[in-house]
Amino acid sequence: MDWAASRRRAAGLLSTTRIFALALAFSGASICPAFAESLLSALARAYDGNPDLNQSRASVRVRDEDAPKALAGLRPKASITASAGPQHARIKIPFGADNQQAGASGGGNFSDVYTGYPRGATLNVSQTVFDGGRTENSVRQAESGVFSARATMRLTEQAILQNGATAYMNVLRDTAVLALRKSNIAVLEEQLKQTRDRFQVGEVTRTDVAQAEASLAQARSEFYGAQALLKTSVANYRQIIGNEPKNLEPGRSLEPLLPKSLNDAITIALAEHPGVAAALHQVDVAELAVKVAEGALAPSLSVNAQLSNQYDSFLGLPGSRQFSAAASGQLNIPLYQGGAEYASIRQAKEQLGQARLNADLQRDSVRASVVSSYGLLETAKASIISGQAAVKAAETALAGVREEAKVGQRTTLDVLNAQQALLNARVQLVTSQRDRVVASYAALGAIGRLSARELNLNVALYDPGVHFEQVKTKWFGTQTPDGR
Repeated sequence: MDWAASRRRAAGLLSTTRIFALALAFSGASICPAFAESLLSALARAYDGNPDLNQSRASVRVRDEDAPKALAGLRPKASITASAGPQHARIKIPFGADNQQAGASGGGNFSDVYTGYPRGATLNVSQTVFDGGRTENSVRQAESGVFSARATMRLTEQAILQNGATAYMNVLRDTAVLALRKSNIAVLEEQLKQTRDRFQVGEVTRTDVAQAEASLAQARSEFYGAQALLKTSVANYRQIIGNEPKNLEPGRSLEPLLPKSLNDAITIALAEHPGVAAALHQVDVAELAVKVAEGALAPSLSVNAQLSNQYDSFLGLPGSRQFSAAASGQLNIPLYQGGAEYASIRQAKEQLGQARLNADLQRDSVRASVVSSYGLLETAKASIISGQAAVKAAETALAGVREEAKVGQRTTLDVLNAQQALLNARVQLVTSQRDRVVASYAALGAIGRLSARELNLNVALYDPGVHFEQVKTKWFGTQTPDGR
């Protein structure tokens, strides 16, 4: 039996496993660079086509229409009322010295029957001159609501980009882990073959063979689990990015884009994070809601004009025509309307207090998120250093155990345990490499700077201000503009 040749084959399989695992960990499953998908190109695809992000942009466009709706309060209003239809009338008018007793005092009655087609139209025009500041404050409230919606859209953009990076790195990690476990099966199959050969010549016992068989069965079970996990990661990638992952390039950490200190990161986050910005805009919305509610107690002034033209409707005379024109000013001074307006003011003030508390809550949440994300990033970086040392030590230990097993100082179980320890170290190193990239994206998102612009993605950046400028002073029209 050529034991040296068998050991060389096993060592060759282990070397191949190591090289293939490291290649996958650092460069993914890339085979043809010309058709490779990078992390940034995948995120660009998600930025352009992710349904969640697109519906968030549509939500902002919906909020844009609140501004022209609010402006309508001080714009003129005009309407035409027209009526037409047949009319039948019977007229009876008593006459004489005493109309009530006309029949008894020799008087008489004038009677007539009228059948006609009265018709006419009236034009009404009104213009509010002053409404207690309600329209002005409503417009400002609508604009603050638009700004809040934009900040919420930025939150969605951050979530999509972060989830996209996570899905991308999960596919890389699970592909590498699957390759590691597949190569481990090949190593254990060779180990089992050697153990059976040695059992045939009496060098080991049946127990050693059973231990090798158990390790191989466990490795196959872990391989099937890794397959299932990879399928799940591929499905998540497809959901977020929009296509199947193929030939993925290595993902890079965003640490160069991060502030160097935690205190700087917290300061930036409190000033720039879209969650904080959205909450502050909601405070503005609530403050203006109080002013709008208080406007219900102020007087209002409007001017009105009316033009009317009626046919066959004057005293029931066929062919008659009645034309009228009128202009008036109307001043309304509210005194008491049941107390509903006072309740609305109190309610608006309570909602303002709630909005301010929510802004404080968002600040605390953002601060905690920054600290947590920076901690995870530092942990991942430290884990990579220790993981590299662990892999190197496990490789040395496995080589030593095998050499000692050749002279009977180690058992088959010792070799199998050393092989499993090396596999676990490599899997952990791959996981730590994935965690470092994901944590860097989470940290950039925690300070509010995870965006297509900051990442310099190769996309046409979405500008929500284009649609707002198109509609904010629009007087009429039902077609939606193309500012998307």
